[in-house]
Parts: sequence; structure tokens; C-alpha cells
Amino acid sequence: MTNAVKKLDVGTLIACCLAVAAAQLCITVPSPINGEIQAAFGASGSQVAWVTSAFILPTAILELNFGVLGDLFGRKRLLVLGGFVLALGELLNAASQNITMLWIGQALAGVGAAALFPSSLAVIAAATPDEKDRAKAVSTWALSISLASAVGPLSSGVLATVADFRWAFVPPVVLGIAVGIAGWALVTDSRAPKGRALDWPGQITVAVGLTALLWGIIEGGDRGWSSPSIVLALVLAAVALAGFVFAEKRAVSPMFNLDLLRIPSFAAAAVVALTGMFGFIGTAYVVSIRLGAVMHLSALRAGMPFVILQLIPLLLAPVLSRMLTRIEPRRLLMGGLLPMAAGQFWIAALPITTTSLAAFIGPVLLLGVGFICVVSSLTSAAVNAVPIEMTGMASGATSLVREFGQGLGPAVISTVAMSAASSALAGKLSGADAGMEAAAGPLAVVNAGSGSARAAAQDALAHGMSLGVVICGCASLLGAVVTLLLVRRNTARVTAGAPVQTVSA
Repeated sequence: MTNAVKKLDVGTLIACCLAVAAAQLCITVPSPINGEIQAAFGASGSQVAWVTSAFILPTAILELNFGVLGDLFGRKRLLVLGGFVLALGELLNAASQNITMLWIGQALAGVGAAALFPSSLAVIAAATPDEKDRAKAVSTWALSISLASAVGPLSSGVLATVADFRWAFVPPVVLGIAVGIAGWALVTDSRAPKGRALDWPGQITVAVGLTALLWGIIEGGDRGWSSPSIVLALVLAAVALAGFVFAEKRAVSPMFNLDLLRIPSFAAAAVVALTGMFGFIGTAYVVSIRLGAVMHLSALRAGMPFVILQLIPLLLAPVLSRMLTRIEPRRLLMGGLLPMAAGQFWIAALPITTTSLAAFIGPVLLLGVGFICVVSSLTSAAVNAVPIEMTGMASGATSLVREFGQGLGPAVISTVAMSAASSALAGKLSGADAGMEAAAGPLAVVNAGSGSARAAAQDALAHGMSLGVVICGCASLLGAVVTLLLVRRNTARVTAGAPVQTVSA
């Protein structure tokens, strides 16, 4: 039985907005401090890439089934549990003594975020049967995401500049605890168990498949693609993902109906979600590494491009709400992917020694405007392509693909950039410098090598990172081509009298 209330109370709205803000804050906190993390733990490029991916991967994998758990057992419980799990993970981050401990903390916090994202939105939807009330509440919820995205890199940069970088993880700890307490004290519970069931075979196979795939890609650059462990990981990924397809075809209540992929516009939206987020987060990873680990800027200075980037959604919010109702998602997608590609190619052309904030404003503005247009219209393009009764599954599947693309971005671009840099350094180092590069990669040399070795490593990293960002730009262009060719308006839904949905990111 659904325990929906007639009107959303203020306490529930506050708790839900706090929950999604805490989850989003955790995504943006590491960006300005990647350089500090690398220096403190002597981490390689792939190890730093895992800091972001370790958080995003469990969020992407678990979000769909956590939504089902909330429907079955109550969303309030998930909000409370998610808040405390997130706080525990961030506490491990704040106390981390090595890179492995940081990965574990990030993964645990990602599990908490996977509970907070769907349950906070579901509580709001269940408590607002009136469409106008729901639109206002969801807008406030989305605004909380934008605010947290802007505050995250700023607070992280300030704390890491005036104190140890581990202090950057303290605000998420406090927020997570506050979410757990507020969820318990303020949230009006709701559930909707009818017709909902957990798809364990689908959940297990997709979790194993995506984790093995990401691990193989990230570690392949360091261990070598012919390494038995890498080959085994990629084979396991292929087998597990094939098992996911088999499980979903046989499931009574599948987490993802494979028939959706036969709809060209939905399949295209999934491709755009993957390539667009891959390119965006891959570019952000490169910018954070080049400013922090390579050019040794303070965390605050390294974080300023990210602050500007995340402020753009706030500035565009009034205009964007009108655009979503008046412009087809296909056009908004094109209008976002092309500026993103332009910004990425611009960043790729900047010399590695460029550290002035003014030099990054132009490409960052293009990235920010493009990103918010893509993310805001992406879900609309996906759900408007499918039958109305499948919009929830389409939205959830798009979210999974989008977040996996965010995890894939740093993984692939780190592998490409560091491999290209190592190749460029081949034969240019000797003695201890050569041994350092072989053991820990070009980032170690640029931080601790001799003077001539540092200069050579900097030039090599410039080549590798430029290549990585060019790949990000090509991914955005690929998304634009797919959008142009395949994304179409679903006239059947419009002519049947169903309104075209505009789903905010």
C-alpha cells in the first residue's frame, strides 16, 4: 500500500534536498585535490583515476535496485541508512593513510550515494500528486544538486590549501550524519511495493561485468594489455555482461527491459549518455591532474575552474526551465554536445604551462553550458522515446549508463594519457629517473625526478594529456552525430494525447 501524503511537508523537502546535496558534494570534492592525493601517496595516474571511479561505480551499479528496495521496504529507511553509510565512507577518506584506504572509503560513500539519489527523489514524487507542486519540489531538489556541485570544489580547495587535503572530506562526513538524522526525524515515509521485485541475477551480473571492465581498462595501461590478470578481467567482463543479457531476457521483473534498445531514439540517448559523460568527466580529470599534479598549483587555484564550471547551472536555471519546455531534446542535445567538443579541443590546445585562470574561462564556459544542456535534455530524450509505462525504467537505465560513462572517463583517459607520456619518455631518462618512471609512471618523475627529467616528463605529459582531451572532444562529436542521425521526437505519444515530458537532471 502506498503511503503518499496529499502535500509535501517542509521537513521532508529539506531532508531530501540535504540528502541529494550530500551525495553530489562527494562527487565534486576530489577534483581540486587530485594533485595532493598523488603527491601524498605517490600514486600513479591510474591509481588517482580510481579515486573518482571508486565512488561512481557503486553509485551507477546499485542505483536501480536501491530504487526498488525503497519501493518495497520504505524510502525513509534508505535515506537514513544512505546518509550514515556515506558519512562512514567519507570518514575513512578523512583518515586515509594510503591510496587503498581512500578507494575503500570512496566505494563505501558511493554505496551511500546510490541509496540517496533515487530515494530522495522518490519521496518527493510520492508526496506530491499535484503536478505543479511536484515541479516546484523537483526544481528545488535539482537546485540542491547545482549548489552542492559548486560548493564541493570550493570547500575542497580552501580546506586543502589551509590544512591537509584530508580535511576536504570532513564536510561530507558532517552532511552525511545530518542526512541520517534529518531523514529519521523529518521525512514522511512512503513505499510502492506493488509489481516491484528485486532482480538479483541482473544486479549481480551487471555489477561483476562493469566492475571487471573498469578495472581492466584502468589497470591495463600499467600492467600491460597482455597481462594474464587484465585478459582475465576483460574476459570476465564479457561473460558477465552476456550473462546480464541472458538474465534480463528470462527475468519476470527485469531491472532493464532489453526491448528498449530496439527503439532507435532510446538507444541513441544511451550512447549519448555514455559518450557525453565520458568526455566531460575525462576532461575534468585531465584539468585537475595538469593543474595539481603536474604544475603544482594549490588546491584552491586548481579548483577554481571547477567552481566556475559548476556555477553555470545555477546561472542558467531560469532560462533552462523555459528551454526544456519549448525546445526539442534533440536540439538541446546538439546545442550542448557541440560546445562541449569545442571547449575540449580548446583545452587540448592550451600549453601544459598555462596556469592562468583567465586562459581557462573560455573553454570552461563552453564545457559548462554544453554540459548542463546535455544532462538536462538527455533524460527527456530517453523517456520521450519509449512507451509511457516504461518511462521509469528508461530514466533509470539512462542514469546507470550516464554514471558509468562518468566512471569510464577518468579510467580511459588516464590510461591513454599516461601510456602516451611513457612512450614519449622512452629512451630519454637514465639511472634513478628511469627506474622511477618504470615503477610509478611519468607523474612520479615530474614530482620527484632530477631537473632535466622533470622537464622531459612535463613535455611527455603535455603530449599524453592533450591526446586524452582530444579523445574526449571526439566522444562529444560522436554523440552529436548519433543525436543528429537517430534521436527523433516520438509523435505517437504526442498524437495519443500524452504530453512530452521534460525531466530535469
